[in-house]
Amino acid sequence: MRNVFEQQLQELNILLLKMGTMVQEIIECSVNALINQDLELAERIDSMDDKIDSLELIIEDKCMNLIALQQPMAKDLRVIATILKIITDLERMGDHAVNISRVTIKIGNEPFIKPLIDIPKMAKLTQEMVHSSLNAFTSRDIGLAKKIALDDDQVDDLYEKIYTELIKKMIQDKKIVEQATNLIFIGRYLERIADHSTNICERVIYMVTGELVEIN
Repeated sequence: MRNVFEQQLQELNILLLKMGTMVQEIIECSVNALINQDLELAERIDSMDDKIDSLELIIEDKCMNLIALQQPMAKDLRVIATILKIITDLERMGDHAVNISRVTIKIGNEPFIKPLIDIPKMAKLTQEMVHSSLNAFTSRDIGLAKKIALDDDQVDDLYEKIYTELIKKMIQDKKIVEQATNLIFIGRYLERIADHSTNICERVIYMVTGELVEIN
């Protein structure tokens, strides 16, 4: 029975990492669609998110069956509980990528009011956080999980910079209010993705130590 349980748990880990890969891909595509004003790519983001949502339900169902049928011990139960929490954060990341794509479609082919410099920087940091948080889960690396909190601070600083700069531009020129507001929304969506990465790291620490902590 133990061998069966460990095999099923390993399958859950594989499915989680598959979902994580899909989320990393949808974030990258949504940001590329924005930067390149690729409206065709932006239109495809919804269907990518549908696949992520479907996989979340599959993983959740397998987790619940594993709890019900195998009655895992405390440590193993923490792993399953962590997986359930992580897939929720991953699903929300996918939703934020969809939000970015929808804003991109709103902007359309309209010239950007300023060169996109800080948003791509913010997106790169955010994508690295997602990747690192999943690595922390795979390796059970508490040190890496805690380090990601520092990256989140950088993302927050960039968002604050973007927000402040665009607000000033709106005050100076009322004609750019709509696009500037949309770019602020995109920064906010990226900032939320980074927060979900931090959530994953907190769950990794819980999984390994049994302690619920806030690392940022």
